[in-house]
Amino acid sequence: MSRNTSELLGQLKIDRDAVPASDPPSRRTLIAASLGVTAGLLLGALAVSLFGGEEAAPQPLASAMTQTPTAPKIQPAALTRRETVLNASGYITARRMATVSAEVMGLIAEVDVEEGMSVGEGQVLARLDDAKAKVNLDFALAQVRVLQARQASIIANLEEARRQRVRYAGLSDKHYSSRAQLTQSEAAVESLQAELASARADIEVAKLEVQRQRERLEDHTIRAPFSGVVTQKNAQPGEIVAPSSAGGGFTRTGICTIVDMDSLEIEVDVNEAFIGRVSPGQKVNANLDAYPDWDIPATVVAIIPTADRAKATVRVRIGIDARDARILPDMGVKVGFMATEHSGAGEVSPQQ
Repeated sequence: MSRNTSELLGQLKIDRDAVPASDPPSRRTLIAASLGVTAGLLLGALAVSLFGGEEAAPQPLASAMTQTPTAPKIQPAALTRRETVLNASGYITARRMATVSAEVMGLIAEVDVEEGMSVGEGQVLARLDDAKAKVNLDFALAQVRVLQARQASIIANLEEARRQRVRYAGLSDKHYSSRAQLTQSEAAVESLQAELASARADIEVAKLEVQRQRERLEDHTIRAPFSGVVTQKNAQPGEIVAPSSAGGGFTRTGICTIVDMDSLEIEVDVNEAFIGRVSPGQKVNANLDAYPDWDIPATVVAIIPTADRAKATVRVRIGIDARDARILPDMGVKVGFMATEHSGAGEVSPQQ
């Protein structure tokens, strides 16, 4: 009894030095291994076909399963690209913009423009009440006519005086007239000649006055100094306009504001620490705040040769290469200064 018990207990002991027999691989493990090898072979073949690798010789399935496929190395090709070396923000400005006013003070009779209207150079924008100016012009013309009549009278008297002098000279030779009468006739001729010269000078002055009054009358018609678009209308018929505000707070100093849309450009402030990256003629990529996805080609026109001491910035003028009706004055814009194009392995060096 005791022997059987000892044999049973000996069978229950665990031999820790014994090597356990390996379990046979399960079916799921074999399937996963087969799929992994197949996927590796497919990826290797795809990489070789895409990147132009050398055609591999067919290998036995056993050797293919033991080797790991590797993709061929791709050498970087020579690239030509452009990078942004500096970013800045600014505004759209107009080089030609004018607030049109009158050269004389007067009552506005009519205004012929509205906001958004395109006008040409010399086109009539407004008219002032010109009744007094017309009267002054008529008065100057009348003065010229009076002086011309006076001139004709002097010429007639001068001709008579010359005839008298000829008669007295002939009688004096025959001793029929005295020497005093001849001298008096000569003095009369010289006096009338002087009066004629004075009358001619007065006529010239009167003509200049006519010209001045005619220009004064023309000043009552306000015309466009250049072609552009009206952006502001500042006055209405019935108001008083003057070159300055001397007439008081109710006096208008301008009729309208005209902007030449062909003169639009970009002005940005660049930190003086980075102004060395900007140069005239440098290409710029601009994006309006209103159209952030629209790239506008531009070029640096000039670097203003002075710095703002308070902001430590330098102002840069940028010309817009592509004109478009969507570009309006005072719009906000962000710009990127482009580096010079270089050919090579994609390297770009900023301009200094």
